[in-house]
Amino acid sequence: MQTTFAKQEAVNRQWYATSAKGKVLGHLATQVALALMGKFKPDWTPSTDSGDYVVVTDIESVVFTGRKLERKKYRFHSGYMGGITEISLGTLHARKPEMVLQLAVKRMLPKGIQGRHQLKRLKVVTGSAHGHTSQKPIPLP
Repeated sequence: MQTTFAKQEAVNRQWYATSAKGKVLGHLATQVALALMGKFKPDWTPSTDSGDYVVVTDIESVVFTGRKLERKKYRFHSGYMGGITEISLGTLHARKPEMVLQLAVKRMLPKGIQGRHQLKRLKVVTGSAHGHTSQKPIPLP
């Protein structure tokens, strides 16, 4: 019996849609990251990008557990001396709610060119309407 490896040309990409209303951020990010990597598929191969597209709606009503809104900090650096910026999760969620999920998923994906390509297939939308209905997305497993 031989092991079969998925070819990049034979990848069939599916569109998934899910709502973040009432879901915990970490659990939602894990499900989205697995779908973006293609780990739900039986022919998953680590060296082949066989992931799918994911559309997440209602991101402004995602749930955070514990005291993360005040205590969790995101740090960004501009590259210059003294160029570090620190922002709390509550402030970031109030300003850019879609960025909170993108950062959580980005840190779960593989580092490198493959992870950057997978992150481009994530579509995060505030509100319940999205512009990807023509792709006929199915619910996220």
